Amino acid sequence: MTLVPVAHLTGIFAPLELLPMLIAAALYARRATTLAGRGRPVPLWRQICFAAGLLCIAAALITPLSDLADELVIAHMIEHLLIGDIASLLIVLGLTGPLLQPILAIRTFDRLRFLCHPLVAMPLWAANMFFWHAPPLYDAAYGGSAIHFLEHTTFIVFGVLLWMPVFGPLPMPTWFTAGWKVVYVIVMRLIATVLGNILMWDGQVLYDVYAKGEAAHHIEALTDQSIAGVVMMVEGVFLGLGVLAWFFFQAASEGIEKQRLLDLAYTHGVELDPDRAQRAVAAGAGARARLEEQILAGARRDESVAT
Repeated sequence: MTLVPVAHLTGIFAPLELLPMLIAAALYARRATTLAGRGRPVPLWRQICFAAGLLCIAAALITPLSDLADELVIAHMIEHLLIGDIASLLIVLGLTGPLLQPILAIRTFDRLRFLCHPLVAMPLWAANMFFWHAPPLYDAAYGGSAIHFLEHTTFIVFGVLLWMPVFGPLPMPTWFTAGWKVVYVIVMRLIATVLGNILMWDGQVLYDVYAKGEAAHHIEALTDQSIAGVVMMVEGVFLGLGVLAWFFFQAASEGIEKQRLLDLAYTHGVELDPDRAQRAVAAGAGARARLEEQILAGARRDESVAT
């Protein structure tokens, strides 16, 4: 006898599905409070992003969308996109190096950093996406709550890994510059487009477990499946364009900040390697401030020596 019910396929609200999100929220809040007390507060916009990511997951799992996802491929696709694309991106935007420091201090997790490498993260994400959308696995996840939970967990985990090379706080390979990040995002969207096109143009019903729900909603199976593919394509276009627009804005902003640091060093007679300035700018406001302090400190030191 199951003491704590699971919402999928039961049509009821199940607090158990909120437990992982509540734990994540509590740990995040505790660490953010600790850092604020040490004078290293997490930017408010990052906290909002993390909270919004958790809310997206909650919206996908415990709202009427969850029940509708057991009736239509369209709704199930929206559920997956909320979890694997949007929520994962928002969670990564909410992370900083200091926030992750206690986790990375654990040797096992520190050794798993390689999973965030761009040449590792994207293939894992793509394999996971096609794995769960293969009809046998898709049907198995539909028919069992435990497998469905595992499916959603992997969508979140591999979604977070996917976005970490682009927006995450962990160091990336030196070759993975802004230009390669743009290529990374474009390839990511092209991979998702392949699955979207399969759903749109395959011509045969891939997921017949929705027959009862589709009949209840008076929609043909192929139409339901095709529209799900369209939803995936449209979401990918808008998300990709948004990320690329952010990249161009960031590149312009970083160029201005890099030049400001170089001008500051030149004005005070301090030699500054442009690559070092670029790394500081890419690392964020804290690193820029520290480099600026070092430039000014170097200038004061040179003045004292001269006098």
